[in-house]
Amino acid sequence: MARTDTENAADAAAAPGYEQARDELIEVVRRLEAGGTTLEDSLALWERGEELATVCRRWLEGARARLDASLSDEKTADGGE
Repeated sequence: MARTDTENAADAAAAPGYEQARDELIEVVRRLEAGGTTLEDSLALWERGEELATVCRRWLEGARARLDASLSDEKTADGGE
């Protein structure tokens, strides 16, 4: 079933910022590397880590797009390509 714009907007509003997601991802990795958790807990941590990595990747891709757009605008303003 396709997601609605309202559901997508709610997810975006609930998603953590880059720094928050990165910090939580670091903690997830630390806990996984330390071991001592049950298989179920390890799987839950892994899944959370995947979610956080996706959030970080989206933030970084958005930042890259903004930089590329800014550089493109700068070239246009300077009479470049």
